[in-house]
Amino acid sequence: MTALAHPHTASPALAAPGDQPTVAIVGASITGPTLALLLHQAGLTNVTVLDASPRLHAQAGGVIGLEHTALDVLDSIGVPQHEFVPFTSERVVAVKVADRREAGRTHTFYPGRSTAWHLINTALLQRFPEGWLRLGSRVHGLTSGPDGRAQLRIADAGPLSADLVVFADGRRSTGRRLLDPDRELRYGGYVAWRGQAPTVPQDLHDYTRIEPYGAGFHLFPIQRRDGSIATDWTLYLNHSEQEFRTLLAADPTRRTYVLPHQITAHAREHVTGHARQLLPATAADIIEATPAWTAAPIVDIAPPERMVYPVGRHAHAVLLGDALAPVRPNTARGANSGIEQATSLAATLRQHLRYGADLPVALEGWQRRALPAVHDALQLGPKLGAALGLGHHPAPA
Repeated sequence: MTALAHPHTASPALAAPGDQPTVAIVGASITGPTLALLLHQAGLTNVTVLDASPRLHAQAGGVIGLEHTALDVLDSIGVPQHEFVPFTSERVVAVKVADRREAGRTHTFYPGRSTAWHLINTALLQRFPEGWLRLGSRVHGLTSGPDGRAQLRIADAGPLSADLVVFADGRRSTGRRLLDPDRELRYGGYVAWRGQAPTVPQDLHDYTRIEPYGAGFHLFPIQRRDGSIATDWTLYLNHSEQEFRTLLAADPTRRTYVLPHQITAHAREHVTGHARQLLPATAADIIEATPAWTAAPIVDIAPPERMVYPVGRHAHAVLLGDALAPVRPNTARGANSGIEQATSLAATLRQHLRYGADLPVALEGWQRRALPAVHDALQLGPKLGAALGLGHHPAPA
């Protein structure tokens, strides 16, 4: 018998109005830590952030664009931009390429700033209160305890009880598997190969997109942990599912983040060869000169119907960010959506604490407001990919 309440049953009361709920956040990337700091700012003290990794490794490659609304949220919780924004250019240079030669360029402006995962993650985690972060805590189950609260089952540790469980644990979310198992990932037909080249071209000052049809090469100067400057790049390249399996010996919906040691010499040679066929020689040189790569297959998912799930008699579980619905990176909505959802969820909890708002009702309202934006981003991603000749093209309307 499952301990999770049916989604259509009446919502349980989380706690008496004004009481401090105990909150467990699963995932310590960007969305989870942002929510934790927002809750800390709101005066919550019973918060635990769990992450399965025994240590948080520095991801190599993959610029993250944060819009002004997300930047303002981070500023409001004491994370100033100078800690995670190495270059303040808002200009975006799009270079059209034909036969490996430039065929024209346009300049636009991004309403925000660019950063990298390791910079923003470090800036967030170093502000945690002592004892809030538990690394090496792999969640493998969620049930209702005898007191009606949620219980997280954690490998190699005792269960953790909470009034509210928030899953912000990424594209391969354990929370989504437990709460909404019918929505499975689908491979989108292309891969984001990523790295940080040790040198920066003299003319690289802005976020730059080189766009031959059927591929995309994005690059930006970035600051590493040691303070050195590198070229952060992403190469979007079409691959069939069978080709992905051959290159990386994995299913693209199961290995959704490929670490440097998992990228074989054959895969590097294969990708570099395609880069030399599609990109100007200087761009392909940057890829070849990068010692360590990572990769992320692009995945899609069906739109969610819920974000909030009753657990037992007195608790709820919530899905946020990529755990709810991973969106394609072309949309630039992944981190932004996660931060926005965390912000509005924290506001809901503040209203409960300060003014005795009925939390189950407030959570339902929060869900109703947030879901349309998620649906829009899921629809937009395949359309943007198709315009560049990337991935599985959406069926015509």
